[in-house]
Amino acid sequence: MDSRFLPLDFSPSRVVVVLAGKGRYPELTVGRLRAARIPVKLVAFVDETSPELVSTFAPEDTVWIKVGQLGHMLDALKRLGAGYSIMAGQITPRRLFRGLTPDVKAVMILASLKEKNAETIFGALAQEISKTGVTHLDARAFLDDQLATRGCMTGWRSGIDSETLDYGVRIAKEIARLNIGQGVVVSGGTTVAVEAFEGTDKMLRRCSDVGANDPLFVKTVKPGQDYRFDVPCFGLTTLESMAEGGVRHAALEAGNVLMLDKDKVINRAKELGITLHGY
Repeated sequence: MDSRFLPLDFSPSRVVVVLAGKGRYPELTVGRLRAARIPVKLVAFVDETSPELVSTFAPEDTVWIKVGQLGHMLDALKRLGAGYSIMAGQITPRRLFRGLTPDVKAVMILASLKEKNAETIFGALAQEISKTGVTHLDARAFLDDQLATRGCMTGWRSGIDSETLDYGVRIAKEIARLNIGQGVVVSGGTTVAVEAFEGTDKMLRRCSDVGANDPLFVKTVKPGQDYRFDVPCFGLTTLESMAEGGVRHAALEAGNVLMLDKDKVINRAKELGITLHGY
């Protein structure tokens, strides 16, 4: 399997266990693994992982766990004979507050952390996985061709003002640095909306209440982004949210933002009159 995000010593004969969250992301990853004839098994999260995806695996190749059951997940990797693991797809953010079912292992790790945010929690999780001898992969692996590319992806010209783009990227980078979110909407030199815990789609839809002139959505990554657990995504649902919010331009960080079903996203953007630009 040719992917620039794989370790140099990656062995396609070893089992890759997909830790599958919501949506198309895990489906695409599993599809690529199967196409490359790499043995793949599944850890599915209750009320998160698509039952349709689970149905494509043999029962002996699947383990169900609840969100927060870290000890169970580590046991599952061992039971499934994992050489590698990869996280694909989001876990519903509100589960950090409601519906979390931490087991003893998770409670111990959470108690050891001075700061409890995505970076510290996932960093601790990666350490625990590595202790089992399993290599946790960059979540962009196998999906190189689904990443945003530089330039206008929907035509010859994006129609995005360069000063607005520069301003939007600067604000987005600062918001990401502060660990607030990874996206902003700007209009000229004005920040219209900032992505926080609510997520991208709700932020974009509420832009319809502002009535900004020719707004631009900018998606970026955090400094020192840990791509093993957190890859910013842009998909068909995001496009519909942009249309609903009256946002007709998007600038995505090339090589870092994952466009799920990229060809479909670009074609749908053209239908909606939305320009997609990679910076």
